[in-house]
Parts: sequence; C-alpha cells; structure tokens
Amino acid sequence: MPKFVHLHIHSEYSLLDGANRIKDLPVRAKELGMNSIAITDHGVMYGAIDFYKACKKEGVKPVIGCEVYVAPRTRFDKEPGIDNHYYHLILLAKNNEGYRNLSKLVSLGFVDGYYYKPRIDHNILEQYSEGLVCLSACLAGEVNQALLNGQMEKAEQVALWHKKVFGEDYYIEIQNNGIQEQVLANQKLVQLARKLDIPLVATNDAHYLKREDAYNHEVLLCIQTGKRMSDEDRMKFDTEELYVKSPEEMSEYFAAFPDAIENTVKIAEKCNVEFEFGNTKLPNYDVPPEYETHYDFLKELCDKGLEKRYGKNLSEEIQQRAEYELGVIKKMGYVDYYLIVWDFINYAKTHGIPVGPGRGSGAGSILAYAIEITDIDPIKYGLLFERFLNPERISMPDFDVDFSDERRQEVIDYVSEKYGHDHVSQIITFGTMAAKMVIRDVARVLDYPYAEADALAKMIPNEIHITIKKALEENRELRDRYETDEETRKILDIAMGLEGMPRQASTHACRSCYNKRPCRYICATLCKRWTNKHSIYNDNT
Repeated sequence: MPKFVHLHIHSEYSLLDGANRIKDLPVRAKELGMNSIAITDHGVMYGAIDFYKACKKEGVKPVIGCEVYVAPRTRFDKEPGIDNHYYHLILLAKNNEGYRNLSKLVSLGFVDGYYYKPRIDHNILEQYSEGLVCLSACLAGEVNQALLNGQMEKAEQVALWHKKVFGEDYYIEIQNNGIQEQVLANQKLVQLARKLDIPLVATNDAHYLKREDAYNHEVLLCIQTGKRMSDEDRMKFDTEELYVKSPEEMSEYFAAFPDAIENTVKIAEKCNVEFEFGNTKLPNYDVPPEYETHYDFLKELCDKGLEKRYGKNLSEEIQQRAEYELGVIKKMGYVDYYLIVWDFINYAKTHGIPVGPGRGSGAGSILAYAIEITDIDPIKYGLLFERFLNPERISMPDFDVDFSDERRQEVIDYVSEKYGHDHVSQIITFGTMAAKMVIRDVARVLDYPYAEADALAKMIPNEIHITIKKALEENRELRDRYETDEETRKILDIAMGLEGMPRQASTHACRSCYNKRPCRYICATLCKRWTNKHSIYNDNT
C-alpha cells in the first residue's frame, strides 16, 4: 500500500463550507491506512484542540494547520474592489513554536486585517514564519492566480519570495480535484517547481469525507450563500472529487510525480506539535508588599470576611469548612484564581456597578461567600463545596457572575487594563444547525414549499438536544412520512448529514440558560497564552 498523508483538509469549522466532522476525520484516515492527517480550515483554528484530541484517541498523528487568507497589498489596506480579493496559503505547524506563530498570524488576521475575511500579509508572514511549513495552496493561491493569468514572471517572483522565507519548508502544491483549470494549472506548477528547484506536494483540498457526500456539501454551500439548488448563479465547485481520498487514489493520479506523494509523508513527519492539558496558567495577582505569599493575603481576606458574615464567634462547622476549603484551594493552585475574581467583583461593587448574587456550583464555597464573590450562604442552604472544587475535578472551576448590561464593559476594561490586554479574551460561541433549523434550511434550498417545511420542522419535539434521528423514533407521524414520502426522506437525510454542524461564530454572552435567555455576565478569561480552546455550546442549551 502506498503511503500518503492529506495535508489540505477543511473541517466543519470552515463554517458552512467544510463538511468534514472532526470526529470522523481520524477514523476515516485509519480506515484508509493513513497514520496521519491535517486540519487546514479557512482563516481560523477553531477546531485545532478537538482535532488534536480526536486524532490522539484514534492513534493518528494530527498535523495542525490553517489555510490563511493573504491580502493583495497589506493587511491594513481595505479599499473596495481591490482589497476584498485575497489569496489562499496553507501553513502547517512543525512544532510548538510554529503553532504559536500560526496562532499569532491567525489572530492578527482578525485584529488588524479583517476585511470580508481575516487577512494576513507578506510582512507578518515573514515575521512569524519560524516553525511553519508552507504550501502554495489551491487555485486561489497567489502562485496559481499568476499562472492562470499568464503572468509567469510574477509566479516565479512569488514562489521565490516564499522559498526565501520558508527555505526547504516551502512546497508547490498540486491537486487532483476534477476541475479543468486545475489540470492546466498542474502542468505549469510542475514546470515552475522544477525550474526553481522547489519540491512538489500532492493534496486534494478535501471539503467532505466521501464522494457520496458531494451533494450534501452543495446544499451546505447554498445555506451559506442564501441560494437554492435551482439557482444557476449559485456558488458550486462543479466536481465530486473534493473528498478524503485513499492513498491508492492519490498515488494513481500522481503516478508521474511520486515525489509529490512521498513529500506528504515527509512533511507529516516534520510536524510534531504537542499540546499540554491540565496545566492551567493564570496571571499573577499583585498582593500588597506586606504579605509574604498570595495565600497569606487570601487567608486574611477570608478571615475578615467570615467575621463580617458570621460574627466573631465562629462555629466549629464554619471554621472546619473554611480550613478545608483553604487547603483544597492551595493544593490545587487556585489562590490567584480566587484573588482575581474577588478583585474585579470588588471593583464593580465599589464603583456602583450592579453585581448578581452568584449562581452555579461556585455558590457552594463558604470562602467565596466570605469575600463577597457570592452572596448566598452555603451553610444555610446546605450547598456543597465539592461540586465546585475538589481534587478529582479535571476541568477548571468557574464562578457564574452577573453584571449590569449597561456597565459590564467597565469591568471588562478594568480587567484588561490591570492584567494586560494580551491576557484577557472573551469566549467564542458557535451557533449550530439544530434539528428544526437545519430542516427548514435544507427545505428552502431544495425549493420545498415553506408551509410544508414548517409543518415538517414542527414535528420535531421541543426537547433539549433533540436530534432528527431521535425524533423519528419518538414521532410516529414523522416516521411514517419519512418512510412513505420520497421528498420528506430526501430532506431529512440531507438534514441529518448536516445537523449539528457549526453555523456561525460569535462572542459568548457568556452562556445561554435552558430558557434560551442569555445570561449577562462577564466572560473575560484570563490566560498566559493562547494554548487552549474555550467552551463551545450547542444552540439548544
């Protein structure tokens, strides 16, 4: 069996464009005899952590990458008709330094270069090139565009610039995707690579898992663009080849260029990013100089707070509970965590910004009550500290804190100023295509009458986390229509293929309650560096 690694793959986090579910990619790679696979979503790295974990679970080596957008001029230029056009470029992290540089590039694309898409430019690409492998990308790549426009000299200049920046880690990418332009481009790309002594690499720009998923992917593109399958001017790829092909298929197509296949394995061997989990990094809280340790300061705050809440003569129960909590907090390294949360809540309260009493498992901490992070007495209501924090808990605890809508930004600004803007972020959230929504979307794309589509969607029970498959089991009327009506079956089959995929990204409010009203509390997450993906919540919760 020939060896090959897919290095150009779009997951579900290439929103409404990629249809590869992250959990399926390493499983499919194993089925096809591949021991490694990459993720290269459009302009983002939303799926990197989930992909890494899924690959490790299946014993497949993950290659972390991104298909970045490159501005035609600089990332700061935003002139209509010129700068809304951009080039594609594949970047793969060789090591953890490369991962940090890739994260930096993607972040700067959003912060500085966002204009229709998050764009980088040659300046920062050169600045943060260390630890990265670069592929020339698809037909939308800068080299490809120059070749297709008959600009051979420009194509050479672009390729040589990338070779200068990335050295032996720059590759000319050729693809097998069934697009006529690509066949023509491949001939010129091979000539260019041989002339400039740049190695070739074969990819397939996989947007879906199997050939039979091509139609579902077309529907997904229509959902993205607001088009219908019947629209002649809709966005489409005119090919069924953009799937995760087997090594045999790729080797057969590129039989004349075995080096392009072999280089996929060599590149995967170069890429060795390792993530560290369970080691939470918090900013330093500057305690007053008269305190020897941060623990001493927290203990004094707690002692004064307990006296304020319960009086001078503390009961044995309260003393034991406080000592126990202090011990666990110290052991688990959350002294600064308590101090930071106390700090910004104290700021809000001393500046007249309304603060809620606290909700969730954090209300079970007597020390949180003592220092006024919460205002609910855990002793009175029999609340357990262990639900919030205990040595067996793997995930980091969180206090649910409500701030006034009108002045919550003041608290976020305070935290940013005190701990550094580069140490504060707001959590991302992804709205997903839930059962009812995806049925309506698919029905619209297929020109199904609105009234009938609405009636079909309303057959889905109003349950949290309900799926179409589960609804078919519970609702006999829906099941009968599925089994007897061909149009209904087609809509539901496609909807099940797309159900649950992320639809859009936004800033978390922070979390939505079961009644779907957004809770208005701060979600400034303090971290030393961008090493962890934050929570993703389904739009059913």
